[in-house]
Amino acid sequence: MIMLIRNRRLRTSEAVRSLVRETAITPNDFIVPLFVVEGKNVKEEISSMPNYFRYSLDLLEKEVKELWSLGLKSVLLFVKVPDDLKDNKGTEALNKDGLMQRAVKTVKNAVPEMVVMTDVALDPYSSYGHDGIVENGRILNDPTKEVLAKMSLSHVQAGAEFVAPSDMMDGRIKTIRELLEKEGFDTAGIMSYSAKYASAFYGPFRDALDSAPGFGDKKTYQMDPANRDEAIKETLLDIEEGADIVMIKPGLCYLDIVRDIRNTVNVPVAVYQVSGEYAMIKAASEKGWLDHDAVVLEQLTAIKRAGAQMIASYFAKDAVKLL
Repeated sequence: MIMLIRNRRLRTSEAVRSLVRETAITPNDFIVPLFVVEGKNVKEEISSMPNYFRYSLDLLEKEVKELWSLGLKSVLLFVKVPDDLKDNKGTEALNKDGLMQRAVKTVKNAVPEMVVMTDVALDPYSSYGHDGIVENGRILNDPTKEVLAKMSLSHVQAGAEFVAPSDMMDGRIKTIRELLEKEGFDTAGIMSYSAKYASAFYGPFRDALDSAPGFGDKKTYQMDPANRDEAIKETLLDIEEGADIVMIKPGLCYLDIVRDIRNTVNVPVAVYQVSGEYAMIKAASEKGWLDHDAVVLEQLTAIKRAGAQMIASYFAKDAVKLL
């Protein structure tokens, strides 16, 4: 019997495969996370994230210019706050001359066209390492969201185009949106960590910012990894409250969630390929167990194929060079 249909005809060469490829990665897909520290001429490698660094503001300027030259157009800023500036109220987060606010200005002065996004959460500023104000061992929701709104306003006043609340407090998107509108920043965007899971993959990130919780864990506010439908509920609420972009975090273990949300919402969907995912690839490739570059591109392709329109990834710089 003659076979009329042979799917392999569309796989005969790279040229043919590229013609029919359904998912393509470009530099436009990436958000580059950047870690910022005080000081001058500081470029500190993060021990649990090989070849990824914390930058002082002078070297942040150089890094941002290089990213732009590679076609990368968006950065997501995180700051490592000195211990003596941490308290239980996030006081330093509201300092108009704080490290985050100066980092935003540094990026915008270096590359005005670069899209600047900022992390909005209290854990880098908290003496307890939690994303909210602590009282009697509880993380308080409503007092925290008021601080997060003021924090967001200060970032936008410094020049950020988007704030990215990563805290998972209930109702914080509405509180942030209302304050930004009230203060005349109606064009400021919110990229909400809408489905952020209480994942075991965040360890290296907490090393990078010295932001591990001082007691307990974050399971009373971040999502249970066992839950799927809840992610849609959380995301729809954030959109209703004024989120412009929604994010799922982590990436690879949650691609079912990415696809569920992409099929449900009509706003851009972002995914954060987190520090633990980065560290695993680095460790395995250093031992010769994996082909680093091939695995990086395969994972990024999988995340985009699942429905992500943008990916926050520590591999962004490597990936665009490979592309």
